[in-house]
Amino acid sequence: MEDTLKIKANMSTAVLYDYLVHHSYTSAEGILGTCFGMLGVIIFLKTSYPLYLVIGLLLIFYLPVNLRYKASLAMHTNPAFKKPLEYEFGAGGFTVSQGEERGEISWDKCTKAVSTRLSIVIYTGKKNASILPRKDIGDDLGELITRITENMDQKKIKIRF
Repeated sequence: MEDTLKIKANMSTAVLYDYLVHHSYTSAEGILGTCFGMLGVIIFLKTSYPLYLVIGLLLIFYLPVNLRYKASLAMHTNPAFKKPLEYEFGAGGFTVSQGEERGEISWDKCTKAVSTRLSIVIYTGKKNASILPRKDIGDDLGELITRITENMDQKKIKIRF
């Protein structure tokens, strides 16, 4: 029988918010929104026209406030976040199960693996990801990273301890 690494992941608002912030601020939209916001503040400092300050601050603070709201809303309304997800990592890929539902994902279907302050994220599509909270990984963090690096293309991995 294949040696598997088992992790039970409990989602929280903080972990989901951390993921959403990382996902948004590594995209062109998140970066451009912040840059335009900073440009509005800089133009305000040069012209003293308050509309630029208001627009700049709105652009800078809208995204994080909206993401906090989305994370909180998802935690309260999405039944998938109410129960823990159980992951089993093996050489061929990993399985995700919750109750009676079970899905298998092969390593070649994984598009990217990244780390955030609170989690390890394995993307299986542009907007689909498995979020593994660091607090639930615990002492198995090194083993999880080893399995990811052994089975995924190194160019797709951006994980820091």
